[in-house]
Amino acid sequence: MKKLFICILSLFLLLPAASSDAAQTWQQIHDRIGVQLDQVYEIYKTGNADGAKDAVNDIYYGIYEKDGLESAVRSGISSKSANLTEYQFYTLKKVIRAGAPQSEVEAEGAKLLNMIQDEVTTLETRGVESGGWGMFLQAFLILLREGVEAILVLVGIIAYLGRAGHEKELSTVYNWAIAGVIASFISAYLFVSVLDNSTTTGSGREIIEGCTALFAVFVLLGTSAWMGGKSNAKAWKSYIDSKVKLTLSTGKSRALGFAVFLAVYREGAEVILFYQALFNNAIGDIDMIWGGFAAACAALALLFFLMQQGALRIPVGPFFKVTSAFMFVLAVTFLGGGLKELQEADVISTSVIEAVPVPSIDLLGLYPTYETIVPQLLLILAAAAMVSYRKRSASAEA
Repeated sequence: MKKLFICILSLFLLLPAASSDAAQTWQQIHDRIGVQLDQVYEIYKTGNADGAKDAVNDIYYGIYEKDGLESAVRSGISSKSANLTEYQFYTLKKVIRAGAPQSEVEAEGAKLLNMIQDEVTTLETRGVESGGWGMFLQAFLILLREGVEAILVLVGIIAYLGRAGHEKELSTVYNWAIAGVIASFISAYLFVSVLDNSTTTGSGREIIEGCTALFAVFVLLGTSAWMGGKSNAKAWKSYIDSKVKLTLSTGKSRALGFAVFLAVYREGAEVILFYQALFNNAIGDIDMIWGGFAAACAALALLFFLMQQGALRIPVGPFFKVTSAFMFVLAVTFLGGGLKELQEADVISTSVIEAVPVPSIDLLGLYPTYETIVPQLLLILAAAAMVSYRKRSASAEA
């Protein structure tokens, strides 16, 4: 864990220097969005719907997200508020693609701008400024929020290796985690430096993050099913007896390591890009960002230690049941998060559920859209069917 922390810290020191321009206030960012929306309307008047849609993407990826307003809303207000604004961006693009009347396009744009104004007013009222302690809080919450998911996967796998007597494989897991951090920085560098100013930059990033999350779902489901099969004493004894030398097969070792890599990579790339936005908007407040970063690292280290110690105290049978369920919950979470990333990239549609109040909870990958909820429910039903089948099979063998 120490080696991983040193790697993360050293790579963060390589982040590009902050912009030399004065830090923007949230209201100034809102006003820039308003100016850009007027340009969207002018482009749409010419009959260039694709150009207008691209201009909306430029506002979302180049201002709302890049200048740090989205991360401030998630940290200072709620994930629900940020998600609703994202859905409104999608709605605006949807009416543009549909060739709606000019008045309807401008009405949706005005609604979007009003939502952003409400967010700005709330941020300023709560004292979540674009500088000072506001930057500290954002830096702290961003790393804490994104780091928890990666730690959950890491703790589960490390606890399993300790219980199964495979401590020698821990270095492999940590190496995969470090590889995930390095890959995160490479991806962030490509998007920020190489693909900067491209209208596809933001959407390309969302597509990569979404596909990574969906691939992680399959890895986590496989790990969950495998651990679930070891949850009864007979199966565990059989497994231990077959592993006299207490070594993992190459395939299983790589699968566990790859699960860690995907978790770290997915969260790491997003953390780096969010921090880049903070640095771009924080001239004079760099120390506050690093303070928030250090505080979050300390909190995550403490959380990692407490969770690891707690996991190692669980009896063998319950441990595998808990770990299997835990990996499955993460798979459901990653499924929702991955699909949401693809929604933001316009790869899949966004249909907000309005009949039933569904909360937005990033940590659980829960979002109020049919495209995210339905696949999650189907996955849960499939898992319930599998658990029922296993119980019937176990009863038949008894």
